[in-house]
Amino acid sequence: MRVTQNMLSNNMLRNMNNSYAKMNQYQMQLATGKKINKPSDDPVSAMQAMNYRSNLSGVEQYERNIGEVHKWMDSTDAALDEATQTIQRLNELAVQASNGTYEQDQLDNIAEEVRQLKDHLKDIGNTQINGKYIFNGNDTMNKPITENPDLQVSDNSEAVTIEVSDGIEMQVNTDPTIVFGEDLFKDIDTFIGRLEGTGEGNIDESIADLQEHKDNFVNARADLGARMNRVELMEKRVSLNEVTATKNLSGAEDADITKVIMNLKIQESVHRATLSAGSRIIQPTLVDFLR
Repeated sequence: MRVTQNMLSNNMLRNMNNSYAKMNQYQMQLATGKKINKPSDDPVSAMQAMNYRSNLSGVEQYERNIGEVHKWMDSTDAALDEATQTIQRLNELAVQASNGTYEQDQLDNIAEEVRQLKDHLKDIGNTQINGKYIFNGNDTMNKPITENPDLQVSDNSEAVTIEVSDGIEMQVNTDPTIVFGEDLFKDIDTFIGRLEGTGEGNIDESIADLQEHKDNFVNARADLGARMNRVELMEKRVSLNEVTATKNLSGAEDADITKVIMNLKIQESVHRATLSAGSRIIQPTLVDFLR
């Protein structure tokens, strides 16, 4: 095959363009710290990086979800603790009032304190987190305890769940009908009536009623504590998944800077050799060729 000057020139230009492209690729890798700056750099690695990035994004979403779970459960735990202390105070008042040594005006004073404690329990039952009511089942946008004018207590006991890992959902709320049910406030009203001498039965019966409600709060808090422990375990697991996902993504797209610098220097040497050879192969004029 006859090799013409034009063929030599075209081959030389093609080789120079390839050399420029490789140097540009290495320079981009140094500038960005990434070995893949566009899919054509390495289609297989680019696809892997996309998958790893998607996986990392999912893990980060689970971490945000777990943060939301903590907010729900921490707020619920604090509310249940406060309610338990309130019920304990009601129980103490019932024990005091049952000893038979109090005058009616003293019992009336106790009744007034009981009313205040009842109102406090209503406030706790209407606890919100980020604008959502935590003791109204899955109806989180409406108050569970209202007065219009009679006391109305929601009976919504549906679970609120949040996904904390692939296919794993955690219940974040506590069944409000167990702790802030209508019976709680009815029993407190009955206690008030007995203190004022207008209710049926005696104060001793209120002691048993209030103790039962206290047990409900204690049991609900114990159940919540068990779920909080599981969330902590899931949080550790998700954190490990994040480390793995980050490592995989880094391995797929981060450049080995030392290797890139070495490749760039080698390519610069190759490029200079290409230019030197080209200057001898491609003669600009016939006169230069005849020298």
